[in-house]
Amino acid sequence: MGCELEMSAYTQPIFVAAIFFVVLAFALFIPWLVYTYRKFNYLPFSTTLISFSFIFYFLAALFLVLLPLPETRNTCSLQKPGTQHYSLIPFQFIVSTFDNSGVVLSQPATYRLLFSQPSFYQAFFNFLLLLPFGVYLRYFFQDKKHWKQALGITFSLTLFYEVTQVTGIYGIYNCPYRIFDVDDLLLNTTGGVLGFFIAPAVLALFPSKKKINEKAETLLALDEVKGMSVLLAVMIDIFISNIVVKVVLSMTNVNIVSEFIATTVTLFITLFIIPWIWNGATIGTKIMRYRYDSKVSQKETNKRLFKRFGAIYAIYFITVIANTLNNVELSMDSPFYKASIFLTLGAGLTLFILSIVLFIHAILVVFGKQKRRFYFDDASDLYTTRKIM
Repeated sequence: MGCELEMSAYTQPIFVAAIFFVVLAFALFIPWLVYTYRKFNYLPFSTTLISFSFIFYFLAALFLVLLPLPETRNTCSLQKPGTQHYSLIPFQFIVSTFDNSGVVLSQPATYRLLFSQPSFYQAFFNFLLLLPFGVYLRYFFQDKKHWKQALGITFSLTLFYEVTQVTGIYGIYNCPYRIFDVDDLLLNTTGGVLGFFIAPAVLALFPSKKKINEKAETLLALDEVKGMSVLLAVMIDIFISNIVVKVVLSMTNVNIVSEFIATTVTLFITLFIIPWIWNGATIGTKIMRYRYDSKVSQKETNKRLFKRFGAIYAIYFITVIANTLNNVELSMDSPFYKASIFLTLGAGLTLFILSIVLFIHAILVVFGKQKRRFYFDDASDLYTTRKIM
């Protein structure tokens, strides 16, 4: 039973960290895609894995230090008067491990008893806690000559943990519920620095930053824009358009007609007027670092930009019509009641089919190894380029 309680002290914080990580990863995934495709023009799996695993690790380490939280903010009431909230004697964990362990230095066979001491496990945990942090620092710094910076960052992080504990999470609790231990500073920092030096053995499994940057430069030289970059740019343009529409509608009476007009005008400005002025670049393509060109002339590019707007707008127009028909409500006494039922079913089916087709189309373009283009680029005969005129 005691062993189960000890294990739960480690497993519960990791479980809580996993929950927080899922929520955070969901919120950060689209911004991360924008960042990576803007920087590399592709999604390096190794960079994504390392970055998101670092987020999970950092959350897990933080919660292992802070959890479980006391059930009351008045932690002073749970402690005896004169309770010591700090331990400033270094290497006290060695003394605690040997005390009452039954180890006899002249009898090596008794050394195994050290591994059954709670103080040994506590010290070993503190050593391991920031060892992965050192590995991540080596990935970010690359060169081992930065070990002093790694030492300073690791020490600062463990100091932050200890101060957070001794201040009762900066005053949330009126007394510390864990002590400030100088041994934790030493063990955490040692583990982090060791992780920094042994990191190449782990990082050898992943492409180096140099190789990732070389591939990005190759893609830039080929003037190749990935399908995901195009999709993200469209999503950004539509997202911005929706925000503008909501702001405009908040200042006027909201109805189907006003929403339709506001959305039409906003999309026209976002997808045609702005790229017409910006030499083929929308707000989204500016962010994703590319623009559109007809490879003929500026005048021809502008004509094709209008076609592109029309191709995207057609989806919105069909959606508006289908939603309008889907919301038609007539009384059963109306001579058009049966017709309205068929219209509603047809509109709902149209929206469903349209959603499925667009989803499959997006998947085929994004994962099609540049064999396909999005329908709006294909219909307008526009080409993506990272070259600036």
